[in-house]
This record gives sequence, structure tokens and C-alpha cells, in this order.
Amino acid sequence: MSLGDDLTELQRQLSEGSLQRAYGAIVGYMSQLRVHYTRTQGQWTVSGLYQGYFDMTYFALFPPSLKSRGLKLAVVFDYESFAFEVWLAARNRTLQRRCWELLRDHGWSKYRLVEPATSVDAIIKSGVADAFALAEPEILTSRIETATQALLDDLEPFLTLHDPQQVAH
Repeated sequence: MSLGDDLTELQRQLSEGSLQRAYGAIVGYMSQLRVHYTRTQGQWTVSGLYQGYFDMTYFALFPPSLKSRGLKLAVVFDYESFAFEVWLAARNRTLQRRCWELLRDHGWSKYRLVEPATSVDAIIKSGVADAFALAEPEILTSRIETATQALLDDLEPFLTLHDPQQVAH
């Protein structure tokens, strides 16, 4: 298809209104979830919301135990998988590779490791729920909180044991 064909198709779909409603529901939920984390996790830093370009919508969480290592958790809606996920990510590509190698070299198997590559931001991806879970936002929020805390609870002792040196801010 040409760009003109793609634009015509986008215009047609936008005229129906369902794209705007669905995208608005995803971004609105993620915005509310971000505020929820800001209110409930006092010691964590919470980033702004990245709305994305139909690739992902996300915000980052910086628990002190990860932030000191240049790591973060990301609550992500991935448009390709059409699902909510929690990721472990890093401040930069060097730290991303270092953390990935640490996890790989010490036999990490609790969550799926994502091999570093161009335009890959995740070190670990943990699936939470598909987009249709938006129909019950309270349950979805609980599932995301549980998945986020479980990932952090699994990472902290591993990092304490295998990566005692913390990266300077």
C-alpha cells in the first residue's frame, strides 16, 4: 500500500470513531493508573506518561532499589501484542546490556529475558492482561500492581546477591 492508501484508510477508520474511543480508553486508564502509583508509592519516583504512536503507551516506576542501579519498571500497553505488560528496563543501553548479561549469566528463569537489540527497551517482559481487561479497571489495576510487585520482589534479592554494587545517580 502507498502512503496515500494508508492515509485514506486512516481517515475512513477515524470517521467511524471507534479508534478514538479505544485509544482514549487506553490512554485515560494509563493516566489514571500513573496517578494511582504516584499516590500509593511514596518512595517511588513515577515518570510522565508516554502516549506513543500506536507502538506503546507507558510510564516508568523507579523504586529506590532499582533506581540506584539505573534500572526501572515500566507499566506498558503494547499495541502489537494488544496487552498490558510490566517491563524491567534501564536508564541507557549500556546498563540494559549489563543487566541482561547479569541475568542471563546467572541463570535467571523467572521471567522472559528480552535480548538487547536496536529499538528494544525491555530487559524482562511480564505479561499481565489483554486489552479487554479494561472492561474491569479495578481488577486490571490490581493485576498490574500484583505483577509489578512480584517482579520487584523477585529482582531485589537477585540483584542484592549478584549485583551488590549500585550505580551512582
